[in-house]
Amino acid sequence: MNDFNLNAWSINENFTDPIKVNENSSLLAKNYLKKMIYIRAVEQKVADLRRDGLIGGPVHLCIGQEAVPVGISSSLHKTDSIYGAHRSHGHLLALDTDLRKFFAELLGKSTGLSKGMGGSMHLIDKSVGFQGSVPIVAGTVSLAVGNGLAFKIKKSKNISLAYLGDGAVEEGVVHEALNFAKVHKIPILFVVENNFFSSHLHISLRQSYSSVSRFANAHGIESAIVDGNNVIDMSQAAEQMISNIRETSEPAFIEAITYRLIGHVDWRVDIDVGVERSEKDLRVWKQRDPIKRLKEGLIKFGTITDKDYQIMLSKTDVVIQKALNQAIEDREPTSDTTLDVVFSKG
Repeated sequence: MNDFNLNAWSINENFTDPIKVNENSSLLAKNYLKKMIYIRAVEQKVADLRRDGLIGGPVHLCIGQEAVPVGISSSLHKTDSIYGAHRSHGHLLALDTDLRKFFAELLGKSTGLSKGMGGSMHLIDKSVGFQGSVPIVAGTVSLAVGNGLAFKIKKSKNISLAYLGDGAVEEGVVHEALNFAKVHKIPILFVVENNFFSSHLHISLRQSYSSVSRFANAHGIESAIVDGNNVIDMSQAAEQMISNIRETSEPAFIEAITYRLIGHVDWRVDIDVGVERSEKDLRVWKQRDPIKRLKEGLIKFGTITDKDYQIMLSKTDVVIQKALNQAIEDREPTSDTTLDVVFSKG
């Protein structure tokens, strides 16, 4: 995984082959495929709801990046603490949050994960270890480090995890967090989803190098650059890193190279903004689609057929539509409960 050629992402024919599976990994890979299909289908439904005006606030979708949270979550415990950012639907869905409550939150219903008061970017579900997400860039990174410190003080084997993007590493708090985590041996995993764009601005226009793991290296933190569109590589990297964190209480850092197939916000593709994003880029990255590559690998190995894949899609749609229908029927918050939800009574 450390041999990932970061510069090769710009070469069309690289990282498009079916993902290799074997006898030991095929059944696990099939489950990964189901979960990635599920996350994408939910995200596409969210995009449609936003486009049709049923969701009132902006949504930041992870379509194309599903392999990262699925691979990472395979080694997490429900007693671990996971922190997200503004693009965290996939992080939460990979932890098996309640889908009805998830939809209810985005629809502003009182049955939502944040009682309908948070929407897309203020998600929380402590029952699965997800401690929260915020729209402030890098806003949860220091919180994740603090949670990791608490685990260390309690001599727990749990870990903390912070998801962030390549744009977030340009915030000073991230560098303070990396330094503090290393100096104090905090059991935390930093996962950077490097999709090369901070909003609409390509990384080449913001940084001198397209990799961000150099910031971990500067603090002496173990790091790995991983093909973020290969869920097998992601799961193996996560297993290795997380196991070591639990054992040594040392921080670690994964840079997942990936790409969002949808634009920065809502359902639009955004090929008309940004210096580097173009239809050609999208064509290349669609060939690197993590779902497409894993499906082809499983079919090639003989684990599934194309018919099996279509059945997965159909079953997933049924589950999603049922949860959405229930959320649509759920009640909306009343004005007299608003203050009770927003302010603590303690």
